[in-house]
Parts: sequence; C-alpha cells; structure tokens
Amino acid sequence: MESSEEQKLQVRKLELSDKSKGFIELLQQLTVCDSVSDKDFEDRFRELNARAEDHRVLVIEDACSGKIVATGSVFIERKFLRNCGKVGHIEDVVVDTNARGMQLGKKIINALTDYAHSLGCYKVILDCSVENKAFYEKCGYKQKEIQMVKYFI
Repeated sequence: MESSEEQKLQVRKLELSDKSKGFIELLQQLTVCDSVSDKDFEDRFRELNARAEDHRVLVIEDACSGKIVATGSVFIERKFLRNCGKVGHIEDVVVDTNARGMQLGKKIINALTDYAHSLGCYKVILDCSVENKAFYEKCGYKQKEIQMVKYFI
C-alpha cells in the first residue's frame, strides 16, 4: 500500500495544463529553455501527442502544491538493425531543486525505462554529465562509449 506521500507524487503523462503548473520553469533548471508561449506549448504538445507511442513525456505533479516537480521523456527510434528493432532514448530528466532526495528522479527513469521495454525496445540509452553518472548507475544503467555533439547556432 502506498503512503500518502507517494500518492501525492504519481508519475503520469504530460498534460496541456502542465504549462501553468511550472513545467517550463522546471526545464529551465536543466538547461537553456526560453519562455514558451501558450500557443507554442499547445502546438508542440499536440505534435507530440500525435506521436504518442514514439515520444512520451512523463511528469510528477506534487498534489499538494499543484506544481510539476519532476519530468523526463523517452523517444523511440525504429531501426533496421536487430531485426528492425527499437531503441529508447531518454532525455530531459530533471527534478526540482526543492524536491531532490525523494527518489523522484529514479521514479521517472524507471517509468521511462519500463515504457520503452513495454514497446519492445532492445535497449534504452541516455547521455548524462559526469556528475550524474552515479545516479544513473543506481538506476541500472552503465557507461558505454563516448557521447559526441555538434551544435547548430
């Protein structure tokens, strides 16, 4: 049986109303994220919703404050390799600074991982900073190779 604390902090899919619950401000704790107009948010939400199976954004809302306190997403890459297999890519995982230490990051990661597995992905991958490596190892992930990036500014 879940404690009342756990009941107040459930993982669920992103909803259109989450913009007003601090979703964008939460993403700003992760990286550069300019303000997003209501129209742009709704357009992107609807675009992602149309690809609901291949792109899932999850959040945890604090039922007491009504604020989004954690989020993460996974998108599914369809490949020719591995008998036309699928790979889950986890992105944009962040827990509000005031909600850290409550296992919410692990809760989001587990839910994203389980979702990818339920769709038949043969693996789930993610990129992280050196500082976050130990956290992801606690979630069952292990370091593999090196990340490369090229930005278009």
